[in-house]
Amino acid sequence: MIAKTLSGAGLRGQSAGETSISTVGKEGAGLTYRGYDIEQLATDSSFEEVSYLLLKGRLPSADELTEFQQRLIALRTLPEPLKTVLEQIPADTHPMDVLRTGTSMLGNLEPERDFSMQQDTAERLLAVMPGMICYWYKFAHDQERINPVSDELQLGAHFLYLLHGQKPMAMHARVMDVSLMLYAEHEFNASTFEARVCASTLSDMFSCVTSAIGTLRGPLHGGANEAAMDMLNTFTSVADAQNKLAKMLDNKEKIMGFGHAVYRSRDPRNAIIKSWAEKLAKESGDTLIYDTSVAVERIMWDKKNLFANTDFFHASAYHSMNIPTKLFTPLFVCARVAGWCAHVMEQREHNRIIRPCADYVGAKPRDYVDVDER
Repeated sequence: MIAKTLSGAGLRGQSAGETSISTVGKEGAGLTYRGYDIEQLATDSSFEEVSYLLLKGRLPSADELTEFQQRLIALRTLPEPLKTVLEQIPADTHPMDVLRTGTSMLGNLEPERDFSMQQDTAERLLAVMPGMICYWYKFAHDQERINPVSDELQLGAHFLYLLHGQKPMAMHARVMDVSLMLYAEHEFNASTFEARVCASTLSDMFSCVTSAIGTLRGPLHGGANEAAMDMLNTFTSVADAQNKLAKMLDNKEKIMGFGHAVYRSRDPRNAIIKSWAEKLAKESGDTLIYDTSVAVERIMWDKKNLFANTDFFHASAYHSMNIPTKLFTPLFVCARVAGWCAHVMEQREHNRIIRPCADYVGAKPRDYVDVDER
């Protein structure tokens, strides 16, 4: 009966192991990475610092951070066979499928032959994701073969440079940096748990990350920011948003970007990205998406007692930086690969294969009947 109960609840609230990487809504903390509160990190740190922290277990010194950034810059290149594969992928392909395929292909070209390579492999994956998705996107949609490298020191600015072909505004670069920090890690979510399950079989890092990407692709895990953007694009004004949302709620439609499987009263990441979304909207002079987002957030709290999670205002923030909606979830991958790789390495440290049991609810034992007698 216990297994049935857990299965029916999607294992929510059940411990599936130990981790020293992050907390989510535990012990009075909203979200911490190796003990550091996400709100402080998002104010004072950078995505590269956070990635170093996740992968190596501590914050880097100034020299270590510089060396880490330079290594990531040097690792941004795409092998020619990978470019060839990316060029064969149609423009209407789901971008998460592009990253899944690209990661798998890179694993063929640069395999993790043994676990002593895991740090180098993690850094390679971290460095290459923006170039991989932007190379495919620009070739498939604009018939342009971009050079997937840049001198931008930070990964977020690097992504914007590849996408738009020019150095990003300072505010845009900072918002992307903050966004990647917010998405970098989140304990035993579905994709991270899938990466750990794969790692527990002693599979390679590329397989683990490919599995995680496939799991994040599902709309019940990743994609909420895209779904929120699709909804927000249907509103022509705050009043229109209020009217349409009321009808959606009456029809019991699911409003993406609200509530959370673990947080009970608020998502600590939401206030951070919401503040930046407001600044971006004012800077751009186009506040419609932000204003309607605020209206929707208020209604969802008043009517349903549901709070916005980090995905919801990410839609407004990304929109203000002219990021195509279909690239919202791939940006999630660019950030979360840091957390995935950290969890793979942690799983390997004290590994036992993850193999749960199930309660059988099928037919009772019965005799086989020959095909001619059925």
